[in-house]
Amino acid sequence: MAIKTGLFKWDIKKISNALKIKERDVRLYFTDGRRVSFILERRLAYEVLKGSLAPNEGAGYDIVDSEGGKWEVRSISKGGIYFCPSYMVGSGRSFEKRGFLRKLKEIKGYIISDIDSFPEVRFWIIPVEQVIRWWKSHQLGTTTKISREKALQLIDEISKTSDYA
Repeated sequence: MAIKTGLFKWDIKKISNALKIKERDVRLYFTDGRRVSFILERRLAYEVLKGSLAPNEGAGYDIVDSEGGKWEVRSISKGGIYFCPSYMVGSGRSFEKRGFLRKLKEIKGYIISDIDSFPEVRFWIIPVEQVIRWWKSHQLGTTTKISREKALQLIDEISKTSDYA
């Protein structure tokens, strides 16, 4: 199975003018995973996977592809990236291995976007089997949160292998 990749490009000046906010604020908004995910999920669902959004925010996935497969969208930011369910991330929340492994059984994979490179945002479609390999080889750490550098290194490594060319 090949790793698929793509690139979204935005014009900061046009966004700034359309929204009537400063270019600096556009950059801040589009590099904050909590905020830009709303836009990324829609573009990925409609343009890339030719599918739809999950029926609600509480679903265990973000996108349903044209064949009914479920996908989780994650952003790589300055703070890194995590692969566990969203309900395990944040103040007062904790990682639960069983819940993470259950999530892996329910989805086809992850679509990872490098929002820190905005206005050009590269994304990768990573099959769940690859995330399982990373987990089993302890590449994701104990809570599935890894640094930006580590995430880009892992993606670069699988992009270079013959299995994922």
